[in-house]
Amino acid sequence: MRQTAVAQTAVTARKAGRSGTLRRLLRGKLGLAGSLIVVSVVVMALFAPWLAPYDPAALNPVERLKPPFWMNNSLEGHWLGTDNLGRDILSRIIYGARVSLIVGVGAVLVSGIIGTLLGLLAGYYGRWIDAVIMRTADAFYAIPSLLLMLVMLAVVGPGLATLILVIGLTGWVSYARVVRGEVLSIKERDYVRAARAVGAANMRIVLRHILPNVLPTFIVLSGMNVATTILMEASLSFLGLGIRPPDVSWGGMLSDGKQYIATSWWVATFPGLAITITVLGVIFLGDWLRDVLDPRLKSSE
Repeated sequence: MRQTAVAQTAVTARKAGRSGTLRRLLRGKLGLAGSLIVVSVVVMALFAPWLAPYDPAALNPVERLKPPFWMNNSLEGHWLGTDNLGRDILSRIIYGARVSLIVGVGAVLVSGIIGTLLGLLAGYYGRWIDAVIMRTADAFYAIPSLLLMLVMLAVVGPGLATLILVIGLTGWVSYARVVRGEVLSIKERDYVRAARAVGAANMRIVLRHILPNVLPTFIVLSGMNVATTILMEASLSFLGLGIRPPDVSWGGMLSDGKQYIATSWWVATFPGLAITITVLGVIFLGDWLRDVLDPRLKSSE
């Protein structure tokens, strides 16, 4: 009976926590706006074949550089116009959401896992392990990340998987530094000292007592870095070292439309707006996650 009561209490506490989180999301206008934007982009990416009105790779020279239908006072035509090869811009933006999300989430997972593991090792063990990891991080900081990515992509070659790995391998430094600082504080707390005093193995202490307390910081930092990664992917694709045709990238669409900005502004404007709105949505959601997960910033209910 006592165990049943404890289990019911735990379930009730979890439900109360979820309802409190939902209330904070509904009260936070920026967090709610960010959530709606991110959900919309995810829906676009998942259901692109059903949402896109045209084939994003279909060439139609007859429809080349057609403006959006509402500029011609017509109810028919391409909603956001066509590009220099007659491809529908709206369809390409919808399919481009896939690349942005895959690269954004994939690269952040790669850099986050590497940086978190290195930060745990540096913070917990210290000494020469800490020195080696932090000096390596300093070396990465000394080289501009965009320049390092350009060199790596020029050597390896562009591609979706390559882009994820390159961005991930150059973005681990911020995770390592932040996690190391958290671990240095957590490992001096009483429950960690008690676990060490009773003979718990170092791996058990790290995985059971330290890592769960680092995860909120990891989630917040990852949410903010997704926005940076989306911008980085668009920049590399704009320069021709990111996603290559026939795959669709918002950065590649910007590159295709830059020479027509004076005469056919819609070719570059709408992909740019897609990047801007998506990045703002991720930033708004990341700020809200920081407020929710950081106990020092939580408002009293």
